[in-house]
Amino acid sequence: MKNGVYSLLKAKFLVNDDAVKNWRFIVFGIALAIIMIANTQRFEQKVFEIAALSNQVKELRSEFVDRRSELMKLKMESTISEKMLQKQIFPSTVPPVKIKVVKEEEKSFFKKIWE
Repeated sequence: MKNGVYSLLKAKFLVNDDAVKNWRFIVFGIALAIIMIANTQRFEQKVFEIAALSNQVKELRSEFVDRRSELMKLKMESTISEKMLQKQIFPSTVPPVKIKVVKEEEKSFFKKIWE
């Protein structure tokens, strides 16, 4: 037991005759650890990017709601009439009249029907 621990501490398994097997396993383990570390790093970068993008989406959504409410206020008839009063344009007192334009072909068609 004592010799086993002592040889392990001296790393005799790295210089023995069959040390090539041990070195291959050690290099494989190191390569696997490097791949795992790189993969974790990429995962963390993606998490931070997702958090930043979701914050940006929240900001843009609130800005959209603000702009939409501002537009609704600007489209109101009272707001438009106030702006027009500043330019000396007053609302009409006469209600609008619907103008209907009838083509000549339609007139002749309707005449035939009524006759």
